[in-house]
Amino acid sequence: MAVTEQQIRVYMSQRRAGKKQVTAAAKAGLSERTARRVEQGQGGHSGKPRHWRTRADPLADVWDCELVPQLERDGDLQALTLLEWLQEQHPGQYPDKLLRTLQRRVKDWRARHGPDKEVMFPQAHGPGLQGLSDFTQLKGVAITIAGAVLAHRLYHFRLAHSGWCHVRIVLGGESYTALAEGLTAALERLGGVPAEHRTDSLSAAFKNLDTAAAADITERYQALCRHYGMRASRNNPGIAHENGSIEAAHGHLKRRIQQRLSLRGSVDFDSIEAYQAFIDEVANSINRRNARRIAAERAELAPLPCQRGVDYTETVVRVTTSSTITLGRELYSVPARLIGERLRVHLYDNRLVLYHGGRELMTLTRVRPGPGRPRVRCIDYRHVIRWLVRKPRALAGLAFRDELLPGPAWRAIYHQLSQQRDTADVCKRVVAALGLAAEHDCADQIGEYWLDALDRGHNPTLAELQARFAPPAEAVPVLSSSQHDLADYDALLPGYLPVDTAPPAEAVCHG
Repeated sequence: MAVTEQQIRVYMSQRRAGKKQVTAAAKAGLSERTARRVEQGQGGHSGKPRHWRTRADPLADVWDCELVPQLERDGDLQALTLLEWLQEQHPGQYPDKLLRTLQRRVKDWRARHGPDKEVMFPQAHGPGLQGLSDFTQLKGVAITIAGAVLAHRLYHFRLAHSGWCHVRIVLGGESYTALAEGLTAALERLGGVPAEHRTDSLSAAFKNLDTAAAADITERYQALCRHYGMRASRNNPGIAHENGSIEAAHGHLKRRIQQRLSLRGSVDFDSIEAYQAFIDEVANSINRRNARRIAAERAELAPLPCQRGVDYTETVVRVTTSSTITLGRELYSVPARLIGERLRVHLYDNRLVLYHGGRELMTLTRVRPGPGRPRVRCIDYRHVIRWLVRKPRALAGLAFRDELLPGPAWRAIYHQLSQQRDTADVCKRVVAALGLAAEHDCADQIGEYWLDALDRGHNPTLAELQARFAPPAEAVPVLSSSQHDLADYDALLPGYLPVDTAPPAEAVCHG
């Protein structure tokens, strides 16, 4: 076995320290004979490279005439592929045990004759020059919210120089809205703006879009970057390493998240807000470790503009006669007073903000289509209950009846009653109970109580529900009052004197 340079250095250091030859050789893992050759300047071996083989070459008959031409045609062929090809061409002559030999031979050929490999050019990023955005997903971890699996991905922003990062939960896909909302939140939290913002090709945001829609997204992205004074750039489609300053950081971030989840002992969170707070703490822990570099880079960032950038997608919709609006494959209910009106909608990743005539009306939670759910509906029964009470029979054939009923308990109630009673009676009972729930904001309580009663074989009447859930009418207080003497107001007149204090008659001057 050849002696390594490390062994020689260890041996010579021991000798210089005064150790005997046998002791120094033992510490370096050398024999005494080899140690003597080292001291004689022979380096522990003869110095002559071996040029002979210790066994016959098992590939001698096929290497130059068959395998090398294959490699010259396609330098990416793997050794296993070549061995299987040899076994087909020469049955029984080249067993599987030759795979390792062939792998070494192919590797040596590629080093001497193979094609050039792609060269990576490491980039030096000065402070304040570049921020990067990308999306990533946790793999092998199923995050749950109150027991339900959360379909999501993470938006990841990072400064190339200092490594400052911001991470945000994204409930939809890799859309422009998710990018704009995440970028705006990151810059606001950072408190400054880098000179350049780099993303991947945004191919996911352009998926299934026509040319005009893709151009619109490009223009809006450019406008957002101009608002913040950043130069917008993208890497080429399919070339992930061009965004390497954040692609490499994805793995580090996800390992940190998984480690923190292991310490936490659970992947279940009470709410999305609690999960976001957990993600924020992971990002903060990364930033704390880079605090010195981050402080230096913050000093080089440009200041934020006075107004926040546009981090939403805007559209205009008209409220239908069923008191709903449609956005793509999403259906939402709105108050019936808005029927026929045109509303301006700001679409965010997780919500919709509705405007009418420049005034903000309301915010709705955004729902998303998914596997097995090509179309989704978000219906609030309180928006239409006043009119449904007038037309209770409409509930039976309502297109979005299941979404209108507030929760699984109400849907189970409707299903059970439908099997026992006439449709008109069922609709009347359920709609009347919905009216009671809307009036006193107790839909969950009524649903749980009613379903439990049905399971026990009792179907409560509306009067029973009202007695249990409607608060008792407050008694009108009896007010008592007494009328005072109107002459008492005379005391408010200037110069007034009561009768008992008036001056005697003889003292009155008559002129």
